[in-house]
Amino acid sequence: MENKNTAASYMNPYLAGTLLGTVLFTAFALTHSGLGASGAISRIQVFLTKIISSSHVDQVGYFATMGGGDRNALDHSSVLMFVGTFVGGVLSAKFHNRFRAEVCKGPNLSNIRRFLFALLGGIFMGYGARLARGCTSGQALSGGAVLSVGSWAFMLSVFLGGYLVAYFVRRLWN
Repeated sequence: MENKNTAASYMNPYLAGTLLGTVLFTAFALTHSGLGASGAISRIQVFLTKIISSSHVDQVGYFATMGGGDRNALDHSSVLMFVGTFVGGVLSAKFHNRFRAEVCKGPNLSNIRRFLFALLGGIFMGYGARLARGCTSGQALSGGAVLSVGSWAFMLSVFLGGYLVAYFVRRLWN
């Protein structure tokens, strides 16, 4: 009999990939767009900015297209998918006994340095997502699914960059 505090084993990666493909296909069928998070985060940013200064949202073209005038920036399927992804992740972690606060790091790295590296990486990824006009999930999953050459080039660059950087930071994890 399994202990209630023991984390469940991970899902078979082939089954998980098949389910993810099914979710992606369903997203295309229902919303006419794929999966991704950066667009929803931008819409939440515009919504919060509009609370503070609606005139600023109306004056910035990028913001105005999402939430200018009478438009509600949150009235978009990407925001619902973003919230659903978060809620689904929390429920899955709870269901599989993996919901806990922890810092994943190597033995040669302090918690403070780990948080600083995570913050720095998040800033780079956030900037890159806006520059590339989509986050890694949007570019890789949605763009890759429709055979976008730019998305495939992006993902190959992500993997190449990851392998090149891994050589230099590997000592922090071993």
